[in-house]
Amino acid sequence: MALHLSWVFIFGILGNAVSFMVSLAPLPTFYQIYKKKTSEGFQSIPYVVSLFSAMLWIYYALLKKDAMFLITINTFCVFIQAFYIVTYFHYGPKKEKIMTVKLMLLFNVFGFGVIFLSTFFLPNPSVRLLVLGYICMAFALAVFAAPLAIVRKVIKTKSVEFMPFTLSVFLTLGAIMWFFYGLLLKDMNIAVPNILGFIFGILQMILYAIYRNHPKKTVEESDPKLQLSDRSIVIFDVAKLGSNDDNNNGGGIEGNNDALNKV
Repeated sequence: MALHLSWVFIFGILGNAVSFMVSLAPLPTFYQIYKKKTSEGFQSIPYVVSLFSAMLWIYYALLKKDAMFLITINTFCVFIQAFYIVTYFHYGPKKEKIMTVKLMLLFNVFGFGVIFLSTFFLPNPSVRLLVLGYICMAFALAVFAAPLAIVRKVIKTKSVEFMPFTLSVFLTLGAIMWFFYGLLLKDMNIAVPNILGFIFGILQMILYAIYRNHPKKTVEESDPKLQLSDRSIVIFDVAKLGSNDDNNNGGGIEGNNDALNKV
């Protein structure tokens, strides 16, 4: 039992460390926004979704009571995603500000509110946790599937300029750590989404190896919006049970949040 708890602790720490670095991946993007004094050309939805994912996993971890490492990483994700959103909102054009407010109301107020009210008052605690776990797992799987857009872009353009190799490596490592964390806790809501995260991470690294020497596209062909949303999937993610995001099931669950961007 002591050995089992030790491994849970080790994978929890490693999962937090990797997801922490993944969550910081969008910082260069926001430094660029700060320098240009405008967020035009980028989208806020990856950060709104990553914030929503972190909120879900914190709620799940509080009900579960034995998943402290989900609380630690997702609490950090709440603060860092809030920082990204505030920065984006400050420098964004009026149209994008309105869109960001709508997204926040849709995901973080209405969406989370509906999930909270529909589960918190269920009389049976085990049923409440089960229902919430399925919701978190479904959302985490959806977040991990998001990199398909960037994978399609890479195959179509034969260019990896929107898919940083280092980010793909960290997303894959995060998925591995959170998978074993969930497995050792015997919590498939944490473990299962990270299987998909691992598969997509390996796929991205294979594509990078195939197309890394291919000539880059011109500036006119580049797509900053796609680049940003790729990183975003952090998150999480299942860190977020996550990514980037974004997992980020705390776990690997938000995503490639700016390439994590990107669970």
